[in-house]
Amino acid sequence: MPTALITGASSGLGYEFAKIHAATGGDLVLVARNIQQLHALKVSIEASQKVKVYTLEKDLSHPNAANEIYAYTQELHLPIDILINNAGFGYMDDFLEAPLQKDEDMIYVNMLALTQLTKLYLPQMVQQGNGRIMNVASTAAFQPGPTMAVYCATKAYVLHFSEAIANELEGTGVTVTAFCPGATATAFMTVAGMNESVLVKGKKLPSAAEVAGEGYRSMMKGKQVSVYGLLNYLMVNSIRLTPRNLVLKVARMVLRKR
Repeated sequence: MPTALITGASSGLGYEFAKIHAATGGDLVLVARNIQQLHALKVSIEASQKVKVYTLEKDLSHPNAANEIYAYTQELHLPIDILINNAGFGYMDDFLEAPLQKDEDMIYVNMLALTQLTKLYLPQMVQQGNGRIMNVASTAAFQPGPTMAVYCATKAYVLHFSEAIANELEGTGVTVTAFCPGATATAFMTVAGMNESVLVKGKKLPSAAEVAGEGYRSMMKGKQVSVYGLLNYLMVNSIRLTPRNLVLKVARMVLRKR
Protein backbone atom coordinates (compact mmCIF):
# COMPACT_ATOMS: atom_id res chain seq x y z
CA MET A 1 0.00 0.00 0.00
CA PRO A 2 1.19 3.58 -0.66
CA THR A 3 2.89 5.62 2.04
CA ALA A 4 1.56 9.15 2.57
CA LEU A 5 3.39 12.16 3.98
CA ILE A 6 1.02 14.71 5.50
CA THR A 7 2.03 18.13 6.83
CA GLY A 8 -0.04 19.94 9.43
CA ALA A 9 -1.29 16.54 10.60
CA SER A 10 -1.85 17.25 14.30
CA SER A 11 -5.37 18.68 13.91
CA GLY A 12 -8.09 19.72 11.49
CA LEU A 13 -7.95 18.51 7.90
CA GLY A 14 -4.48 16.98 8.26
CA TYR A 15 -5.64 14.88 11.21
CA GLU A 16 -8.60 13.61 9.18
CA PHE A 17 -6.50 12.94 6.07
CA ALA A 18 -4.25 10.76 8.24
CA LYS A 19 -7.17 8.70 9.55
CA ILE A 20 -8.65 8.28 6.08
CA HIS A 21 -5.37 7.11 4.59
CA ALA A 22 -4.66 4.73 7.45
CA ALA A 23 -8.07 3.14 6.89
CA THR A 24 -6.96 2.19 3.36
CA GLY A 25 -4.01 0.26 4.83
CA GLY A 26 -1.30 2.76 3.94
CA ASP A 27 1.59 3.81 6.19
CA LEU A 28 2.01 7.43 7.24
CA VAL A 29 4.64 10.07 7.86
CA LEU A 30 2.99 12.82 9.90
CA VAL A 31 4.58 16.25 10.28
CA ALA A 32 3.51 19.12 12.53
CA ARG A 33 4.76 21.47 15.25
CA ASN A 34 2.81 19.78 18.05
CA ILE A 35 4.60 16.49 18.70
CA GLN A 36 2.28 15.56 21.59
CA GLN A 37 -0.78 15.66 19.35
CA LEU A 38 1.10 13.79 16.63
CA HIS A 39 2.11 11.07 19.09
CA ALA A 40 -1.49 10.71 20.32
CA LEU A 41 -2.67 10.33 16.73
CA LYS A 42 0.06 7.77 16.03
CA VAL A 43 -0.99 5.68 19.05
CA SER A 44 -4.66 5.88 18.06
CA ILE A 45 -4.08 4.90 14.44
CA GLU A 46 -1.65 2.07 15.16
CA ALA A 47 -4.07 0.67 17.74
CA SER A 48 -6.92 0.53 15.24
CA GLN A 49 -5.17 -0.08 11.90
CA LYS A 50 -2.40 -2.43 10.78
CA VAL A 51 -0.17 0.38 9.56
CA LYS A 52 3.06 2.06 10.61
CA VAL A 53 2.99 5.72 11.58
CA TYR A 54 6.13 7.88 11.72
CA THR A 55 5.97 11.31 13.37
CA LEU A 56 8.24 14.28 12.90
CA GLU A 57 8.15 17.61 14.74
CA LYS A 58 8.85 20.45 12.30
CA ASP A 59 7.94 24.11 11.95
CA LEU A 60 7.60 24.75 8.24
CA SER A 61 8.26 28.45 8.68
CA HIS A 62 11.91 27.54 9.30
CA PRO A 63 13.94 27.76 6.05
CA ASN A 64 15.48 24.28 6.15
CA ALA A 65 12.42 22.36 7.37
CA ALA A 66 11.52 20.82 4.00
CA ASN A 67 15.05 19.52 3.47
CA GLU A 68 15.07 18.05 6.97
CA ILE A 69 11.77 16.25 6.33
CA TYR A 70 13.13 14.83 3.09
CA ALA A 71 16.35 13.72 4.78
CA TYR A 72 14.32 11.97 7.50
CA THR A 73 12.35 9.90 5.00
CA GLN A 74 15.49 9.14 3.00
CA GLU A 75 17.33 7.90 6.11
CA LEU A 76 14.44 5.55 6.89
CA HIS A 77 14.22 4.45 3.22
CA LEU A 78 10.57 5.48 3.11
CA PRO A 79 9.26 5.93 -0.45
CA ILE A 80 6.60 8.65 -0.41
CA ASP A 81 3.81 7.75 -2.82
CA ILE A 82 1.35 10.40 -1.64
CA LEU A 83 2.27 13.93 -0.57
CA ILE A 84 -0.41 16.02 1.12
CA ASN A 85 0.79 19.59 1.60
CA ASN A 86 -1.83 20.56 4.15
CA ALA A 87 0.09 22.80 6.56
CA GLY A 88 -0.91 26.44 6.38
CA PHE A 89 -2.31 29.30 8.40
CA GLY A 90 -4.00 32.65 8.01
CA TYR A 91 -5.28 35.55 10.09
CA MET A 92 -7.52 38.59 9.75
CA ASP A 93 -5.99 42.04 9.99
CA ASP A 94 -5.35 45.02 7.76
CA PHE A 95 -2.01 44.63 5.99
CA LEU A 96 -0.82 47.95 7.43
CA GLU A 97 -1.32 46.71 10.98
CA ALA A 98 -0.05 43.14 10.64
CA PRO A 99 3.48 42.28 11.81
CA LEU A 100 5.84 41.70 8.88
CA GLN A 101 7.27 38.56 10.53
CA LYS A 102 3.80 37.01 10.64
CA ASP A 103 3.31 37.69 6.92
CA GLU A 104 6.73 36.27 6.11
CA ASP A 105 6.02 33.11 8.13
CA MET A 106 2.73 32.68 6.28
CA ILE A 107 4.41 33.04 2.91
CA TYR A 108 7.02 30.48 3.93
CA VAL A 109 4.56 27.90 5.25
CA ASN A 110 1.79 28.35 2.69
CA MET A 111 3.98 28.74 -0.39
CA LEU A 112 7.70 28.08 -0.06
CA ALA A 113 7.66 24.93 2.09
CA LEU A 114 4.87 23.50 -0.08
CA THR A 115 6.91 24.19 -3.22
CA GLN A 116 10.09 22.76 -1.71
CA LEU A 117 8.42 19.53 -0.59
CA THR A 118 6.81 19.11 -3.99
CA LYS A 119 10.18 19.65 -5.70
CA LEU A 120 11.90 17.14 -3.39
CA TYR A 121 9.40 14.27 -3.65
CA LEU A 122 8.20 14.67 -7.23
CA PRO A 123 11.25 13.17 -9.03
CA GLN A 124 10.87 9.82 -7.29
CA MET A 125 7.16 9.71 -8.09
CA VAL A 126 7.83 10.41 -11.76
CA GLN A 127 10.62 7.83 -11.82
CA GLN A 128 8.32 5.13 -10.46
CA GLY A 129 5.49 6.24 -12.76
CA ASN A 130 2.96 6.72 -10.00
CA GLY A 131 2.15 9.25 -7.31
CA ARG A 132 -0.43 11.61 -5.88
CA ILE A 133 0.11 15.14 -4.62
CA MET A 134 -2.54 17.24 -2.91
CA ASN A 135 -1.87 20.90 -2.26
CA VAL A 136 -4.48 22.36 0.06
CA ALA A 137 -5.52 25.74 -1.32
CA SER A 138 -8.84 27.40 -0.43
CA THR A 139 -11.86 29.08 -1.94
CA ALA A 140 -9.89 32.19 -0.90
CA ALA A 141 -7.58 31.40 -3.83
CA PHE A 142 -10.12 32.70 -6.32
CA GLN A 143 -10.30 36.34 -5.20
CA PRO A 144 -8.39 39.03 -3.31
CA GLY A 145 -9.28 39.25 0.37
CA PRO A 146 -9.16 42.62 2.12
CA THR A 147 -8.14 42.03 5.78
CA MET A 148 -6.63 38.69 4.63
CA ALA A 149 -4.53 40.07 1.78
CA VAL A 150 -1.43 37.89 2.17
CA TYR A 151 -3.37 34.72 2.99
CA CYS A 152 -5.56 34.95 -0.11
CA ALA A 153 -2.51 35.73 -2.25
CA THR A 154 -0.67 32.66 -0.93
CA LYS A 155 -3.63 30.42 -1.68
CA ALA A 156 -3.90 31.85 -5.22
CA TYR A 157 -0.27 30.79 -5.66
CA VAL A 158 -1.06 27.26 -4.45
CA LEU A 159 -3.97 26.98 -6.89
CA HIS A 160 -2.09 28.26 -9.94
CA PHE A 161 1.12 26.37 -9.12
CA SER A 162 -0.80 23.12 -8.70
CA GLU A 163 -2.78 23.52 -11.93
CA ALA A 164 0.35 24.31 -13.91
CA ILE A 165 2.42 21.35 -12.74
CA ALA A 166 -0.60 19.04 -13.05
CA ASN A 167 -0.62 19.93 -16.75
CA GLU A 168 3.15 19.43 -17.04
CA LEU A 169 2.88 15.97 -15.46
CA GLU A 170 0.16 14.58 -17.73
CA GLY A 171 1.20 11.13 -18.94
CA THR A 172 3.71 10.51 -16.15
CA GLY A 173 1.37 8.63 -13.83
CA VAL A 174 1.65 11.41 -11.23
CA THR A 175 -1.30 13.70 -10.53
CA VAL A 176 -1.54 16.99 -8.63
CA THR A 177 -4.75 18.15 -6.98
CA ALA A 178 -5.45 21.65 -5.71
CA PHE A 179 -8.04 21.11 -3.00
CA CYS A 180 -10.09 24.21 -2.24
CA PRO A 181 -12.23 23.97 0.88
CA GLY A 182 -14.27 26.88 2.15
CA ALA A 183 -14.88 27.75 5.79
CA THR A 184 -14.63 24.54 7.82
CA ALA A 185 -15.19 23.74 11.50
CA THR A 186 -11.52 23.55 12.53
CA ALA A 187 -9.17 25.41 14.85
CA PHE A 188 -8.01 27.39 11.80
CA MET A 189 -10.97 29.74 12.25
CA THR A 190 -10.03 30.52 15.83
CA VAL A 191 -6.33 30.98 15.08
CA ALA A 192 -7.16 33.22 12.12
CA GLY A 193 -9.52 35.32 14.23
CA MET A 194 -12.42 34.60 11.90
CA ASN A 195 -15.05 33.39 14.36
CA GLU A 196 -16.67 36.82 14.53
CA SER A 197 -16.64 37.40 10.77
CA VAL A 198 -19.77 37.51 8.62
CA LEU A 199 -18.41 34.45 6.80
CA VAL A 200 -18.34 32.31 9.95
CA LYS A 201 -20.43 33.66 12.83
CA GLY A 202 -23.77 31.90 13.20
CA LYS A 203 -23.07 29.55 10.31
CA LYS A 204 -23.15 25.74 10.48
CA LEU A 205 -19.82 24.84 8.96
CA PRO A 206 -18.97 21.42 7.52
CA SER A 207 -16.82 19.20 9.71
CA ALA A 208 -13.17 18.54 9.00
CA ALA A 209 -13.99 14.86 8.46
CA GLU A 210 -16.56 15.66 5.75
CA VAL A 211 -14.26 18.07 3.95
CA ALA A 212 -11.17 15.85 4.19
CA GLY A 213 -13.09 12.89 2.80
CA GLU A 214 -13.96 14.83 -0.34
CA GLY A 215 -10.40 16.07 -0.71
CA TYR A 216 -8.89 12.60 -0.36
CA ARG A 217 -11.31 11.10 -2.90
CA SER A 218 -10.56 13.89 -5.37
CA MET A 219 -6.82 13.35 -4.97
CA MET A 220 -7.08 9.60 -5.54
CA LYS A 221 -9.16 10.24 -8.69
CA GLY A 222 -6.45 12.58 -9.95
CA LYS A 223 -8.77 15.59 -10.11
CA GLN A 224 -6.81 18.77 -10.83
CA VAL A 225 -9.02 21.21 -8.91
CA SER A 226 -11.53 20.20 -6.27
CA VAL A 227 -13.81 22.74 -4.58
CA TYR A 228 -15.71 21.40 -1.58
CA GLY A 229 -19.48 22.01 -1.59
CA LEU A 230 -21.95 23.05 -4.27
CA LEU A 231 -22.35 26.61 -2.97
CA ASN A 232 -18.59 27.10 -2.88
CA TYR A 233 -18.31 25.68 -6.41
CA LEU A 234 -20.95 28.09 -7.72
CA MET A 235 -19.37 31.00 -5.88
CA VAL A 236 -15.83 30.52 -7.18
CA ASN A 237 -17.03 30.06 -10.74
CA SER A 238 -19.32 33.10 -10.63
CA ILE A 239 -16.32 35.24 -9.71
CA ARG A 240 -14.95 34.81 -13.24
CA LEU A 241 -17.93 36.72 -14.63
CA THR A 242 -18.13 39.35 -11.90
CA PRO A 243 -16.46 42.79 -12.15
CA ARG A 244 -13.31 42.90 -10.03
CA ASN A 245 -14.38 45.93 -8.00
CA LEU A 246 -17.57 44.11 -7.00
CA VAL A 247 -15.62 40.97 -6.08
CA LEU A 248 -13.48 43.09 -3.74
CA LYS A 249 -16.52 44.70 -2.12
CA VAL A 250 -18.19 41.35 -1.49
CA ALA A 251 -14.97 39.86 -0.09
CA ARG A 252 -14.58 42.83 2.26
CA MET A 253 -18.18 42.46 3.39
CA VAL A 254 -17.98 38.76 4.29
CA LEU A 255 -14.60 39.11 6.02
CA ARG A 256 -15.65 42.01 8.24
CA LYS A 257 -16.60 41.34 11.84
CA ARG A 258 -20.26 41.35 12.81
